[in-house]
Amino acid sequence: MHILVVEDEKKLGLALKDGLESECYEVTLAHTGEEGFFLLNSGSFDLVVLDLMLPGRDGLEILATIRKRGLRIPVLILTARDAIEDRVSGLDAGADDYLVKPFAFPELLARIRALLRRGGAGQPSRLKCSDLELDPVTRAVTRSGQSLDLTPREFELLEYLMRHQGRVVSREMLARDVWNEPSRHSPLDNVIDVHIARLRRKVDDQFDKKLVQTVRGVGFVLREEVP
Repeated sequence: MHILVVEDEKKLGLALKDGLESECYEVTLAHTGEEGFFLLNSGSFDLVVLDLMLPGRDGLEILATIRKRGLRIPVLILTARDAIEDRVSGLDAGADDYLVKPFAFPELLARIRALLRRGGAGQPSRLKCSDLELDPVTRAVTRSGQSLDLTPREFELLEYLMRHQGRVVSREMLARDVWNEPSRHSPLDNVIDVHIARLRRKVDDQFDKKLVQTVRGVGFVLREEVP
């Protein structure tokens, strides 16, 4: 599970990162609201731990914006604001849970486990793009009601594209999040291109609408073909 921690107190942020990684979570740390917002829009995370009082863009603004954009990732607010009205504002803005500093780390872990057990806190059980549907639980993929036979890697690649539907994903993002090669020690561009080509044949070749598109020099995007 990949967790994004957005916390401007560097000492606390590093402590959270170390503690969560000791529990076998993958953790990315952001120290500003802008950095956290950028990561949310460019990466793939299973949960966000979000401070409210951040330099630049504050936590409530980030939360409200990602909810308006349809991102249903679970968000746990972690803040020193303990007034009832602050809790209400955070939950109304789209937070899934609210924990006040100072806190006990075992309680934070318990809340994270509870949110992850909910299966994405409101994420749709099926992903859709036009007439293409993917069920993350049963791993079934259909197009216009017709079943598509994908390899495990093709399924992971398509799921990633569908979760980033309408947004361009780079080869670097795919190498990091699908192939789990964050350092890019081995050149994966050709491997990624081959898998994209195979996926495109299965998803698009039999249908009039083309969904898997290449953005030259940038990466790939899943969306209906623009005339």
